[in-house]
Amino acid sequence: MSRPALRIALTLAALIVVLAIVSLMVGPAGLSPRAALAGLFSGEGPAGIIVRDIRLPRTLLAVLIGATLGLSGAALQGLLRNPLAEPALFGAPQAAAAAAAAAIAFGFAPVTSFAIPVAGILGATISIAGLVAIAGRRASLTVTLLAGLALASFAGAMTALILNLAPNPFIALEIAFWLLGSLEDRSSDHLLIAAPFMVASWVVLSTQAAAFRALTLGEDAAASLGADVARTRIMVVIGVALGVGAAVAVAGAVGFVGLVAPHLVRRAVGSDPARVMLPAALAGAALVLAADIAIRLGPSAVEIKLGVVTALIGVPIFLSMIFRERRLLEGAAS
Repeated sequence: MSRPALRIALTLAALIVVLAIVSLMVGPAGLSPRAALAGLFSGEGPAGIIVRDIRLPRTLLAVLIGATLGLSGAALQGLLRNPLAEPALFGAPQAAAAAAAAAIAFGFAPVTSFAIPVAGILGATISIAGLVAIAGRRASLTVTLLAGLALASFAGAMTALILNLAPNPFIALEIAFWLLGSLEDRSSDHLLIAAPFMVASWVVLSTQAAAFRALTLGEDAAASLGADVARTRIMVVIGVALGVGAAVAVAGAVGFVGLVAPHLVRRAVGSDPARVMLPAALAGAALVLAADIAIRLGPSAVEIKLGVVTALIGVPIFLSMIFRERRLLEGAAS
């Protein structure tokens, strides 16, 4: 890791620690910082129950989900050699949500079952694998985005169909709110369900860093340097599906983190996709954690959904990237 990348990674790690401490102190129950920290370490009394059983799992899930989405976005951008690549643009969260919603709505498994993240992983796998198959090896940005839009639209339609066909209207309403993305009322059960899959996705995606660096020269050049492009593509599909599927299964759809996090760190660490991965994961963790803290500090009596907040942050950044690309194309044409 280069010095700029190491410096930004350490800065982001320190920021995550600070945000995590703040997250343990913020909530409807009025706890002083001293009482919150005492409850964390002692676990005694109401403060211990609030901090350990409610706020700590929520904080850890925010960190894990944000890191997973940031790393998945960086991996997809490295694979497709495209800074606009992001799991949500290619239907992975939507497909994961559709599969998990089907398992919940039709009673295949309870919400706290390991079957839910497995269903989400299968949905995300089908989506990412379908994108790679449809777009082809040498697809342009337009073809890739159109293929992703088609897959995301199809997954959204399947989710709507599942909500229409759900035998229990109360479950359908619960799924509809869950799809907006939230960490409210998440417990250690959700953490234990999702964490193994997300950590596994980190391991799988991190092993492909060297291949992403070689792919910056093109697939033919990467193959001549010894990179197994086909294997890299499969490993990225598996890694993104594991992480995104598990994240969506416990927190719903949290969009744009995979796009925004790599973009925020790329200028500081350079365009090498291997150097972007760790800072992008840390930036994603900090972003989701900060968004969740902002939700709990908001004046509304009802929590704003996490997916709404991340979209409000991500859409302007995404639009700025599009306008920047357009200016570059117009400048080259002139």
